[in-house]
Amino acid sequence: MSVPRTLERTRVELAEFLRSRRERISPEEVGLPAGCRRRTPGLRREEVAALAGVGLSWYTWLEQGRDISVSSNFLDNLSRALKLDATERRHLFLLAHQRLPAEPGRTWCVVPPLIHRLMADIPTRPAYVLNLRWDVLAWNTAADRVFGFSAIPADRRNLLWMLFTSPAMQALFNPWQEQALQILSSFRRDFVRATQDPEIAALVKDLAKVSPDFRDWWQQQEIHGPCQGIRNLRIDSIGQIVFEHTTLTIDEDRHLRLVYYAAKEGRPESRAFEQWLQQEPTPV
Repeated sequence: MSVPRTLERTRVELAEFLRSRRERISPEEVGLPAGCRRRTPGLRREEVAALAGVGLSWYTWLEQGRDISVSSNFLDNLSRALKLDATERRHLFLLAHQRLPAEPGRTWCVVPPLIHRLMADIPTRPAYVLNLRWDVLAWNTAADRVFGFSAIPADRRNLLWMLFTSPAMQALFNPWQEQALQILSSFRRDFVRATQDPEIAALVKDLAKVSPDFRDWWQQQEIHGPCQGIRNLRIDSIGQIVFEHTTLTIDEDRHLRLVYYAAKEGRPESRAFEQWLQQEPTPV
């Protein structure tokens, strides 16, 4: 038996949250006269309703936790009227039993110092940080040995760009086509979160100009299944190595993720890989 959706479980919290947020806003902040007969601080219910573009009864019912349906558009309008920040906006959606709101994608470029320390603490496990555009923002020594990030100009140090334009990267990901298609599908899922970001749009446009494979596959709109967590890489001095990998969210609001690789345990090539990492790199 299904349970109807109701505000019963959160009506007290919702009422207290909305009341606290409207009481902290002065009329002057939203362009209203202060008046001289305000018994409570902040905005009145009718003022919030007007700012949110909804009837007074409707807003009052919501603040009272009545069993009414509210749209995401209304909750967005109410968030703006009450000047909620991103965290408060998500909290309002959850209290009203709505899905979490869609957050606009942003390209972030600052990696917290603790993440640098974390990567340095795993010297035999390649790890790097990506933003929503898939720019490689930071990496540890093992990742640099494998992927050669430090040798790439900063303005082209983008995982998708390297995958489709660098012969060395294409030789590393072996077989290349199968893995490139899977990686492109993963990027597409990020792309739809930030289609209005000019930097991400520029990346797609530039790649379509220089890579026929990227252009054709992007236009085909093929969506492959979720990544299985396996990468096959070929390192010249070792040969083919199977890596398990995973992606950890390190800052959800700024869309920063840590990508972590570990050679599969119990294989001779995996032990050879760890020994290779301990050797001094051959000068180029």
